[in-house]
Amino acid sequence: MWAKSLLIAATLAMASLGAGTAGAGEKAKIERAAAEKIALTRVPGGRIKEGELETEHGKLVWSFDIMQKSSPDIIEVQVDAMTGEVVAMEIESPGDQAKEAAEEKKDPR
Repeated sequence: MWAKSLLIAATLAMASLGAGTAGAGEKAKIERAAAEKIALTRVPGGRIKEGELETEHGKLVWSFDIMQKSSPDIIEVQVDAMTGEVVAMEIESPGDQAKEAAEEKKDPR
């Protein structure tokens, strides 16, 4: 029984290290406007669909979904909110976007 409780506690702890909305005590050193410019340099001709400040893998980042006229894909660019460094880029197809929207609807953190 204690092993099952330990497993659940470990799973919850690991989940809390993943993505989430930035905590109240965290403050970005890089302002949103500056982070947007940095992200857009990685996606020429792109337009920001949405963006947010969040904690991803223990790091405070600005996360932007960027659209391009030439593609139905969304390019997610994450900019470190402390250094301004681009720390991740991911291409999301329309299918990926639908799956993510369904997951967020189930668990709207």
